[in-house]
Amino acid sequence: MDQIKTGALIRAQRLRQGMTQLQLAEQIGVSDKTVSKWERGCGAPDIELLPALSTALGVDTTALLSGALAENDRSNGNLRKTRFFVCPACGNLILATDEADICCCGQRLKPLKAQKPDAEHTLTIEKNDGEWYITAAHPMQREHAIAFVALLNGDTLTIKRLYPEWNLEARLPYLAHGTFLWYCTRDGLFYQHI
Repeated sequence: MDQIKTGALIRAQRLRQGMTQLQLAEQIGVSDKTVSKWERGCGAPDIELLPALSTALGVDTTALLSGALAENDRSNGNLRKTRFFVCPACGNLILATDEADICCCGQRLKPLKAQKPDAEHTLTIEKNDGEWYITAAHPMQREHAIAFVALLNGDTLTIKRLYPEWNLEARLPYLAHGTFLWYCTRDGLFYQHI
């Protein structure tokens, strides 16, 4: 840990949050003099304080340890690089339009890699009344189901959440081109271009 870089990051994030040194100190259980010492690079937070400091400042502990926030290039509204993350513990669906460090339930998540569907994971997709009508014979049980279907093109992403023990039927707005994506809770993310 570089004390100077970490101190500068603590100061910048504290100011961004609109907190005084005293307010930050009270949130994490130290004195304002201790916060001042960190910000001047004359010391560093103890390791057991990092989770509370991370929460108070809105940064992850890795950023505190490195003293820098990772930055991505702006995606400029293009959704083609959208990454899907699903937490294995709670099933939370998280999206990022570019590279991102995503954590849920204390676990760092990796983006799902879309694969071509096999016979078991093929969807029936047909145009019906100006919409895409999607069905499948895939099991829809608690332990094995399609959790969502999505339609993605350059500037539009539409997601339909599906529930176990219901038939797999979904309607999505008609787009002439794009990519259908769907997530099987057992076998991962699948795709089909239209």
